[in-house]
Amino acid sequence: MSDTETTSPHAPGAPHPQRWPVLGLLGLAQLMLILDITVVAIALPHMGTELGLDRAALTWVVSGYALAFGSLMLLGGRAADLFGAKRVVLAGLILFTAASLAAGLATGAPLLLCARIAQGAGAAMLSPAALSVVVRLFDGDERNRALGIWSALGGGGAALGVLLGGLITAGPGWAWVFFVNVPVGLVVLVALARILPDLPRASSGSLDVPGATLVAAATSALIYALIRAGDHGWLNAVSLALFAFAAVTYTAFAAWQRRASAPLMDLRLLGRRPVTAGIFVIAVATALMVGVFFLGSFYLQNHQGHGALMTGVLFLPVALVTTAAATAAGRVIGPLGARVLAAVALLIAAAGLLVPVLWSGTTAMVAGVSVAAAGLGALFVVASATVLGSVAPHEAGVTSGIVSTFHEFGAAAGAAAVSSAAAASIAGHTGATTAAGFDDAFLVATGVAALSAVLAMWLIPPKSE
Repeated sequence: MSDTETTSPHAPGAPHPQRWPVLGLLGLAQLMLILDITVVAIALPHMGTELGLDRAALTWVVSGYALAFGSLMLLGGRAADLFGAKRVVLAGLILFTAASLAAGLATGAPLLLCARIAQGAGAAMLSPAALSVVVRLFDGDERNRALGIWSALGGGGAALGVLLGGLITAGPGWAWVFFVNVPVGLVVLVALARILPDLPRASSGSLDVPGATLVAAATSALIYALIRAGDHGWLNAVSLALFAFAAVTYTAFAAWQRRASAPLMDLRLLGRRPVTAGIFVIAVATALMVGVFFLGSFYLQNHQGHGALMTGVLFLPVALVTTAAATAAGRVIGPLGARVLAAVALLIAAAGLLVPVLWSGTTAMVAGVSVAAAGLGALFVVASATVLGSVAPHEAGVTSGIVSTFHEFGAAAGAAAVSSAAAASIAGHTGATTAAGFDDAFLVATGVAALSAVLAMWLIPPKSE
C-alpha cells in the first residue's frame, strides 16, 4: 500500500465512508486506556493480599502505567506522523493487549510492574495516533461532534471504571481487570486492520528518543522519591538524592530540547502564561483525583471493611459528579472567567477533602470526596480552555499533547504522594488498624488544593487579557 491508499476507495476530498465505525472502534480502544487507571484502583487491595505486594509496589501499579503513558505520549504522536497513524495505532494496541495478558498472569511484583509499564507504552502509542486519525477523517461540524464524543470518554471512563473494578474484583477476581482487555483488544485490532485507512505521513523528521529517555528518568526518580519518603522520611539522604537527580535530569531535558533537531516538546509554549497555568491546573486536578481514588479504595476496603463491589458502587457518585461538574463548568466559564472558576473549584475541592479529616466513616468520606469531585471536574475544563484558548490553530496539536502529558504525570505523582502520606495505614495487607495515615493524606490533599487556589489566581490571566 502507498501512504495515501485506504482500504475502502472513495472520491478524493470526500468524507471517508467508514469514518463513524472507525471512530467507534478507536473510541472503544481509548476507553480501555482510560479505564485502566480507575478500574485497577479498586482492585489494588486484593492484588496486594494475593501477590504479597507492599505499599510501594502497589503505588507503582498505578504510577508506572501513568508514568510510561505520560513520558512517551509525545514520542508516540511523533511516531504516528513519521511512520503512519495506522501502523502506530495497531502496534500500540498489540502491545497494550499483550501487556494486559501478562499483567493478569503475574504472580509477583516484577512481572506485574513490567506489564503495567508496557501497557503505558502501548497506550502512549495508541492514544495520540488514534486522535490524529479522528482529526483527519472528520471536518467541520462533524469533527466537533467526533471530538465531543472523544472528550466524553474521559468522564464516562472514570465512572464506568470504578463500577467495573468492583464488579470484576468481586466476581472472577482482580486478574480479570487486565484479562478483559484481551478479547476486546483483539476484536478491535482485527476490525481496525480491515477498515482503518492509511493516511499520509510526514516526509522527514526523527524521533527524540534522548528527550523521552531524560523526561522518563527524571519523572521516575521523582515518583520513587515521593513513594520512598513515606517509609524513610522526607529528609532521608537517598530520598533527597532522588529529588536532586530528578531536578538535574529535568534541567538536562530542557537543555536538550533547545538543541534537538526534532524536540519532543516545544519549550517556548511553556513560556506562555496561559499554557503554564493550564498545565499546572491539569496536573493538580489529576493528582488530586487519582490520589482520591487510590486512597479511597484502601480506606473503604481495608479500614471500613467494604467489599470491592460495594467500593465501586460507593465511588460511582464521585465519578458521575465529576462528569456533571465538567459539563456545568463549560457553561459558566465564559461569564465567570477561567481564573475565578479555577479558584472557586479548588476551594470547593479543598472543603470536600477536609470532610474525611473532620468526620470519620464511610458516609463522611463519600460525601466529602463527592463535594471535592464537583470542584475537580470543573478544573479539567478550566485547564483545556486556558491552554487551548491561547494558542494558534496550528499549535493546538502539540499543545494538546503537552496537556495530556502533564495529565498523566499528575496521575503518577498523585498516587505516589497520597500513598506516602498514608503509609502507616496502607502498609498492612489485612486491614489498617488506624485511620491516622488516611487523615494525614486527606489533610495533605486539602492543603494542596487550597494552596493551588492561590497559585491559580496568580498564574491564570484575568478575563480581560
